[in-house]
Amino acid sequence: MTAVPDTVVVHPLGPGRALGGRVRVPGDKSVSHRAFLLAALADGAVAVRGAAPSGDVAATVGCLRALGVTVDGDVSDAVVGGGISEPADVLDCGNSGTALRLLAGLCATVDGLSVLTGDASLRRRPMGRVAAPLRRMGARVDGRRGGRHAPLAVRGGRLRAIEHRSPVASAQVKSCVLLAGLGAGGTTTVTEPATSRDHTERMLAWLGADAGRDGAVAWVRPGPLRARPLWVPADPSSAAGSE
Repeated sequence: MTAVPDTVVVHPLGPGRALGGRVRVPGDKSVSHRAFLLAALADGAVAVRGAAPSGDVAATVGCLRALGVTVDGDVSDAVVGGGISEPADVLDCGNSGTALRLLAGLCATVDGLSVLTGDASLRRRPMGRVAAPLRRMGARVDGRRGGRHAPLAVRGGRLRAIEHRSPVASAQVKSCVLLAGLGAGGTTTVTEPATSRDHTERMLAWLGADAGRDGAVAWVRPGPLRARPLWVPADPSSAAGSE
């Protein structure tokens, strides 16, 4: 059998030149959600820069607008003004579990009824881990299968602080409880079996909240948030996404 020689392809134009320039990497989605939610609670207008231009983050922004929050500009360069109130319509979180779970905690502080839902995929995802602590704090939470699946109906108002022991390490569950804790009397704590991402605690502290973390225990006390700019860090992994 005759051997087939290796084939070498040479570009007819010769070697290419080095590329140069600057690339803007999309922002981190997890931080983007939290930036908009916390900005909406601040005492004054907050600039949010560099947020991820994704459908999930856009869903959070849309829900905040339905809650009466002013968001001027696009998702990646916005100014957020507070003023949360009972929504006149259902809050559509799209496909974002982060949006629904964190907004449930935010809505628990609102005196009124909020209904949160999403697409078919989101409506199949578990929500009981946020519904249970919110009920202990005094919010009325109902939904499909006893509140284990969306749509979730959250009737909020005056809340009480709790010491919550989460069965899993979940930044979403922790953030939901801490957001509700901003409207509760006393110190709200969340203890996890292992440490989860601490974006929420860091951003709360940046905005002047009495909040922090000691190992696997995070806490927050009620109080106003200062209006300070929020820059969302870039997430190189998002650059490979479709959005």
